[in-house]
Amino acid sequence: MNDKTILVETFGNSPIIRIIDFFIDNPLSDYSKEELIKHLGISKITFYKYFAILESNGVVEVIRKVGKAKMYKLNEKSDVVKKIKELVWVLGIKATEKSIQKEIPIALR
Repeated sequence: MNDKTILVETFGNSPIIRIIDFFIDNPLSDYSKEELIKHLGISKITFYKYFAILESNGVVEVIRKVGKAKMYKLNEKSDVVKKIKELVWVLGIKATEKSIQKEIPIALR
């Protein structure tokens, strides 16, 4: 069984793709940096390096604070996030079309 998402399968298993992918797959919750590190299974150094890039480009945003912890989600107002989600949608459609084509007998095409 292939447990890679369409985004990871297409663009690779880089930390920045994994962070974005995690947020796309979990849109209803917000997460602290510590929770993200735990869920993603990457080192703190790697996480902080790439997360800072996402923060500075407005891809992720602080939603609320819980004690000292800041809770993050994708910034749905960001044009970058909108384009990434659009790309994921198109990739999903293409994957579905390929899957359907494999199941249709050649004689019926």
